Amino acid sequence: HGSMKLPAKGELVYGNPALQCSIGVWSAYLRAEQGKTDVILKTLVDNGQEKSDRYVELLDKRSRIVDMLNRIPAGCGQEMKEYDNVGLLAGRRDKEVKKILLALDATDEVVEQAAEGAYDMLITHHPMIFGAIKRVTDEDMVGRRLLSLIRSDISYYAMHTNYDTRGMADLTARLLNLQECTVLEEVKDGEGIGRVGVLPEKMTLRECAELVKRAYDIPNVKIFGNLEQKVYLAALCPGAGKSTMHNALQFGCDVYITGDIDHHTGIDAVDQGLCIIDAGHYGIEHVFMEDVKAYLEKVLTGVHMDC
Repeated sequence: HGSMKLPAKGELVYGNPALQCSIGVWSAYLRAEQGKTDVILKTLVDNGQEKSDRYVELLDKRSRIVDMLNRIPAGCGQEMKEYDNVGLLAGRRDKEVKKILLALDATDEVVEQAAEGAYDMLITHHPMIFGAIKRVTDEDMVGRRLLSLIRSDISYYAMHTNYDTRGMADLTARLLNLQECTVLEEVKDGEGIGRVGVLPEKMTLRECAELVKRAYDIPNVKIFGNLEQKVYLAALCPGAGKSTMHNALQFGCDVYITGDIDHHTGIDAVDQGLCIIDAGHYGIEHVFMEDVKAYLEKVLTGVHMDC
């Protein structure tokens, strides 16, 4: 089994964005460990071994697990948008995890990699399952993926808008070196999607595009606006940002850095005084994988992880 150590309670709530967004994974992991421990304890009691060293050791382990669970903040690991679907979406909660694969999406290629690589758990940012499913068969794409995961005994976990609000927004703002940040679109209790802040200095739209490419290590971006126009106040929304563009306009931003902006939305934004840098959906959000991997490597031992 991997072993984990949580920080003190005061560090859990806002002190560690990576922890806040990945703690749902460990909640599921801890509950699975608690369940397995309870089964062994019951077996020992049934066999009259409640005074044994093994029983005392397991009782102490269960106490520590319960203590960790009690220190997890309410709402962590839960979806932040009503339409969303996060958490354990397929597989067994009592699955022993020694090998984890992280990806942005559970594509056919990723699921195949997880199965062929004998991974115990697949963690993605985007949920493979959004709406209700009436049947799981090999006749459709999602069904085939689910069957492959279940057949290979791979537990599948998704961290979407809960990560967007508690991890993605702050992480991507830091990578861009945005200053004096505030939430672009509040979702719940001061948390929300995207960030608005000022760039390190006033710069041209062209220079800002180069900054975005360096920040997220991407080769290209799509630009709407005059390349020589000066920009300073920036809105940032990783992923698909069309639905929150009106927030950027309300803030009076000079430039909106996001993804999945279509032609007409882009030119309409420019006519309203807002330049757009479209870095692509994957272009910004791919930081999810290395961010979560880095955190998991700190709190787990004996668990191998790949992106």
